[in-house]
Amino acid sequence: MSGFRYRTRERYEQEERERLAPWAARAGDSAGRLVPEPEHAYRTAFQRDRDRIVHARAFRRLEFKTQVFVYLENDHYRNRLTHTIEAAQVARTIARALCLNEDLAEAITLAHDLGHTPFGHAGEAVLDRCMEEHGGFDHNRQSLRIVDLLENRYPDFSGLNLTEETREGILKHGAAWPHPIPLPPLRPQRSLEAQVADHADEIAYLHHDLDDGLRSGLLSVSLVETTALWKSARAQRASRDAGMADAVVRARTIGALGDGLIGDLIEETSRRLAANPPASLADLRQRTARSSGPGHGPENGSSADLSFSGGGGETIGFSPEIDRGKRELKSFLSENFYRHPDVLRRVRKAEWIVGDLFRAYRDDPNLLPTDVRARFAREGEPRAVADYIAGMTDRFAMDEHKKLFDPHAPI
Repeated sequence: MSGFRYRTRERYEQEERERLAPWAARAGDSAGRLVPEPEHAYRTAFQRDRDRIVHARAFRRLEFKTQVFVYLENDHYRNRLTHTIEAAQVARTIARALCLNEDLAEAITLAHDLGHTPFGHAGEAVLDRCMEEHGGFDHNRQSLRIVDLLENRYPDFSGLNLTEETREGILKHGAAWPHPIPLPPLRPQRSLEAQVADHADEIAYLHHDLDDGLRSGLLSVSLVETTALWKSARAQRASRDAGMADAVVRARTIGALGDGLIGDLIEETSRRLAANPPASLADLRQRTARSSGPGHGPENGSSADLSFSGGGGETIGFSPEIDRGKRELKSFLSENFYRHPDVLRRVRKAEWIVGDLFRAYRDDPNLLPTDVRARFAREGEPRAVADYIAGMTDRFAMDEHKKLFDPHAPI
């Protein structure tokens, strides 16, 4: 290949200007980083964000954090890391189809759960209660705290020094507790890449929690068959799956259900954009969003109305029929899976472990590592304790609890 030359960052940025929709985020137009850095030779700003997130310690710890089941219960159940990877794949698919910035959508999605506590939403809920008098706790805000402050990999700044666009997508909404790093501005509507990341998160957990629920035996196919989305997916596959093993039929039906959600989101969003196309990303950001978008976890209620007309409402969303089916499926999982007695027993144990650890560390800070205590003056003791517990994996939290509370455990 005579004359071949690798693709430079400038070439990537030029390709983005030519290929992406007018309202997409472009790395070459990024608002930049809190601490200015030289540009990379062959990676765009958003690609560097993605890579920094993947190499973060908090990202690796997701492998041993709960999605629904504690990591050691079965090697095949999803954990926070596999959930994040599946959500990132969904985000890239949607962003690519809509001519949005795949790298930004992927970076936001890869970072969206970095702030999750051990034991998933159960751990988050109890830590929020423990921090009630100190601003509370929210895993979305904690994710931003990790990438802005807690990761320690660079000599010239705390955190990962991500771009404003990635940080905006991670933040999602405000919180009551202070953030010592300037927050990205909360505009009337976030970038479409940020909205894609939210919906990819939701599609991924609906898809794989349904799979894990059936695999575990806590859900039955006969029970799931009462939901509209399952009926529709099964009808699409019925003639092609005749004679196949039950496990294969189940897997292909779940795949069709997820594909249906993704396809509808792409088609409905395309319709909305065609009906009222923003002139630019700046134009999009100023459109009033009447909705906060999808719920961000299985404990959330149904998502707000995502209807879009004129200049209002979030741009990314489902058609009314599919949105109703999605809400029904969320309610179904909440009632029959997340609140199943076997799952609730795990929740109670998780609450005891996280609550006991928080109280023990507050009662005797000398139980904490030196580097955590060193942050008391800057962060405040309660927040530093919350940071430490939130960063734990399920395994580490259980081991620490055993050391502190089991009289027979080795000291």
